[in-house]
Amino acid sequence: MRLIDTLYAKALKPILFRIHPDYVHDWFIALGEFSGKFALTRGVMSGLYEYRGKDISKTVDGITYRTPVLLSAGFDADGRLTRVLSHLSFGGEEIGSTTAYPCEGNPRPRMTRLIRNKSIVVYKGLRNQGVDALIARLKRTPRTPGYVLGISIARTNTKESCADNTAGIADFALSFKKLNEANIGDYYTINISCPNAFAGETFNTPELFAALLSELATIPTKKPMYIKMPINHSWEDFQTLLAIADKHSFIRGLVIGNLNKDYSELDHPEDAPKEFRGGLSGKPCFARSNDLIRRTREAYADRFTIIGVGGTLTPEDAMAKFAAGADLVQVITGMIWNGPGLMREICEAYARRQDPTS
Repeated sequence: MRLIDTLYAKALKPILFRIHPDYVHDWFIALGEFSGKFALTRGVMSGLYEYRGKDISKTVDGITYRTPVLLSAGFDADGRLTRVLSHLSFGGEEIGSTTAYPCEGNPRPRMTRLIRNKSIVVYKGLRNQGVDALIARLKRTPRTPGYVLGISIARTNTKESCADNTAGIADFALSFKKLNEANIGDYYTINISCPNAFAGETFNTPELFAALLSELATIPTKKPMYIKMPINHSWEDFQTLLAIADKHSFIRGLVIGNLNKDYSELDHPEDAPKEFRGGLSGKPCFARSNDLIRRTREAYADRFTIIGVGGTLTPEDAMAKFAAGADLVQVITGMIWNGPGLMREICEAYARRQDPTS
């Protein structure tokens, strides 16, 4: 283990884990945004954490990723970290989820660590500044060459936007239309599986999912489109959603998957809130995600690009995602648990996987 990784594990992490995760997240977003503004601080981050080994770039749906490791949606909701994350060995990120209108999200606490379970209860409720603010920020922020910007789109989490399903479809469509017209983002993901929204996971039902995709199909786009999938469905219900997505050629792939809603699957379920208060990240997602990735790849071969996310806490976990059939992997909780050196370690493991003799 490198010295900087040891310092995180032995010194910084114990301090951070004594502070409420809501505040730690806010501080790191501010710190990352500040660090990204200056060549000196970007250089320091690069020297500490940037992968510099053999070429592991990968082209997926016409987009070339310098590394196959992405930041998952949910961390950088408003696109404030785009200047710094490439220096942490990320090949890109999924910003968001963004919504058609600003959203305050759920009341605090929005995150709760379950340390023995290697998990975080996430209850953010799609807190973000809205798609107009995101477009304005990304237009004025210099692009980092070779760093991919995906954008996750969700339904605004307010009573007005959740008044009925027609309003919900219109909400999705408005964000999608604005992003395409502004030509912002390299790919888009439709998040139908956020477990923390006022209206729940409405568009996980086959009828409404089909109606949503039919509406989005009327909006011109030249960007790859993905669907953020639930992981608590049975395989039969999951297949039903896949069959609907398969009918729409503009849907290029899947992000598998979202948070785990089943608290009983924790190693220590007694640590969880007594009532449902958000989905579980981290370890409780790992097995479910991998199983759905493997089954989807077996059933659909190369029809869908698969971005694997859920429970990637170590380089070995990431390799398991690739072995199951993922084209790319996304992480958040692993970075929190094991520090910003994790992405470099995943890249090094991926390089060895590509060339075992190296």
